[in-house]
Amino acid sequence: MRDNEPSHPVHATLADGRDILFFALPGHTPEPVPDVRPLPDRAGLASEVRFDRATGDWVAVAALRQDRTYKPPADRCPLCPSATGAVSEVPAADYDVVVFENRFPSLSGARPDSDFVLPRSPDAPSTAAEGYGRCEVISFSSDHDASFASLSHAHARLVVDAWRHRTRMLFALPGVAQVFCFENRGEDIGVTLTHPHGQIYAYPYLTPRARSMLDRAQAHRRDHDTNLFADILESERVQSSRVVAGDQFTTAFVPFAARWPVEVHIYPNRQVHNLTDLDDDELDSLTSVYLDVLTRFDALYPTPLPYISALHQYSSDPAQREGYFHIELMSVRRSATKLKFLAGSESAMDAFITDVTPEDIAARLRDVAHAPVRR
Repeated sequence: MRDNEPSHPVHATLADGRDILFFALPGHTPEPVPDVRPLPDRAGLASEVRFDRATGDWVAVAALRQDRTYKPPADRCPLCPSATGAVSEVPAADYDVVVFENRFPSLSGARPDSDFVLPRSPDAPSTAAEGYGRCEVISFSSDHDASFASLSHAHARLVVDAWRHRTRMLFALPGVAQVFCFENRGEDIGVTLTHPHGQIYAYPYLTPRARSMLDRAQAHRRDHDTNLFADILESERVQSSRVVAGDQFTTAFVPFAARWPVEVHIYPNRQVHNLTDLDDDELDSLTSVYLDVLTRFDALYPTPLPYISALHQYSSDPAQREGYFHIELMSVRRSATKLKFLAGSESAMDAFITDVTPEDIAARLRDVAHAPVRR
């Protein structure tokens, strides 16, 4: 384990009892102060999950999220540091990276002593259960005007290490089937807080996309006795026309059947299930390639590219053995001034239609001038 891996982040408690964890760069010592905000009691803020018999999907119903913070002014940003502990979600004069329980969670209640079990055979007309799980916010920096792409390699690696720490801890909770780290960046994506941040969800079920991908991988294993994702990666590396960036440990490419105007997938060159399986060299490489791709994104058009970053992670459950950790990045911007809206075909039928070829966007991302990764 590397000396600066945040295996023991500094823990503090917010005014309403939620956990907050401070992850620090080498030589930095987090100094949280008491959170003195008069926050309301969290009792009774439960959500639920309902089973959709038509699709086989679980849907979270969380009415409490209607009250979440919406586009606050910069001086009231809940992710900026609060030296007095009276203003924001981060009671400290400064910080590098923090993770805390979401005040308005879609899922909550996951804990080490839980005996929660999701209904296994939801055949009743109205099957519902507690909205069990955990939703966390991760703030990448105390700098309100930063972005992930603007972070130094060491700082970005700290974010990756924080993702890794939370992945390990959340997968260890009983009843958690999937841990999903993600970032929504830009108002065009629907972001309501401009401070650089992401979220981490611990689901009590496999999400529809994860389930679909595992089904495909299991069928591929039966038919070919190889891993589907490893074969996809190998094909992209050999064919190379859609490869955007990479090194001996990591490869970034535009997928052959990309659904979004700008879409890049980042794979470690060795199959692992989640971030906790990567070694230090692979984590450093993943960080470098991730930053490389994000800087290319921001250089593609005159204004920064809105995007979603999705970390596909799998557990040690035998049912998920064919899973291959990777990151999927996607953007709705199809030109400098136009957005792709999900209309009838995409929203109603989940049948995507793209306006740009994957080979073209890969070539443009390869050729674009981008800032080197700061070390």
